[in-house]
Amino acid sequence: MVNAILFAILIVILAVPFFIKPVEDNIEYFLFVMGILAVTVSGTISWELISHILKNHLVYFITAAVFVSGLLFEFFKDKIKKAVKLALNHISLKIFVFILIVVLGLTSSIITAIVASLVLVEIVHILPIRHKDKIVITVVACFSIGLGAALTPIGEPLSTLVVSALKADFFYLLRTIGIYIIPSIIVIGILGAFYVNKSTKDLTTNQDEEYFEEEKEIRKIESFRYILIRSIKIFIFLLALELLSAGFKPLVDNYIMHMDVRILYWINMISAVLDNATLAAAEISPAMDPEHIRAILMGLLISGGMLIPGNIPNIISAGKLEIKSREWAKIGIPISLITLIVFYFIVFI
Repeated sequence: MVNAILFAILIVILAVPFFIKPVEDNIEYFLFVMGILAVTVSGTISWELISHILKNHLVYFITAAVFVSGLLFEFFKDKIKKAVKLALNHISLKIFVFILIVVLGLTSSIITAIVASLVLVEIVHILPIRHKDKIVITVVACFSIGLGAALTPIGEPLSTLVVSALKADFFYLLRTIGIYIIPSIIVIGILGAFYVNKSTKDLTTNQDEEYFEEEKEIRKIESFRYILIRSIKIFIFLLALELLSAGFKPLVDNYIMHMDVRILYWINMISAVLDNATLAAAEISPAMDPEHIRAILMGLLISGGMLIPGNIPNIISAGKLEIKSREWAKIGIPISLITLIVFYFIVFI
């Protein structure tokens, strides 16, 4: 009965934000309520859980990083603008976007996914393209960052937990999945460059009224009030993910952990709404062979780009650029599904 209710909650989380606009506009509060409901139904709610969540330094670090970066960008935005314009005077926007996506993807495993995503949104924010096109570039770039950050144990929580669980060395993940991740980042960079070339073909910033209207909306979120509200929302979002991961743990333990790896590869699409680090910790064991570990990791990492809760870069970028769930899913789901299909054949066939 408990598992059935948890499954129903999961369906609600996946479906409701796409059909009810107030929920979509306040996705952080919705997920927080769903998280409380999940831990209550599963019986995992306790003072120990609350204490564990409140002691998670990563929650505070990410919130502080978003807040401080927002203030710093407001202070240095003119200099950043000049630097980007200078770069665009020497190379095309298409090449600039390709370099941005690839460099952030490849370096995110060293500078961390958090820093990479903060750099991304500040640069994308001032690119001379429409806001709707900035959303596409951001989703594509976050996909790249989410993949690249998994190459070392300092890139993101998932890679840290996997290396720790396997008692592996620093370069284990680079050796295990690097052959898949690095070419993927380059392909993603080409995809982003191709889209920019197509989207800006007829754009003239002196005549395009839509461009200026969207720029006005972006400028609104640069005030101190919006920076503060955005940071609070991200804090609530992170708490919600912790609650959801704890609440759905019985479902993971009872059903997901014991599945065949080929099925598990697809089931791991639930990492689009659950913390992929928690799923990795539950699913991966030192007793597994490298092929199984590789398949599980690729399923989790690729699925993480589908929806905003999927990984940290998504959460930070969507919060700072005010990207809605529907807007993200429209781009993230097709890219992730196609990539999952391609890698299924690569990994298993």
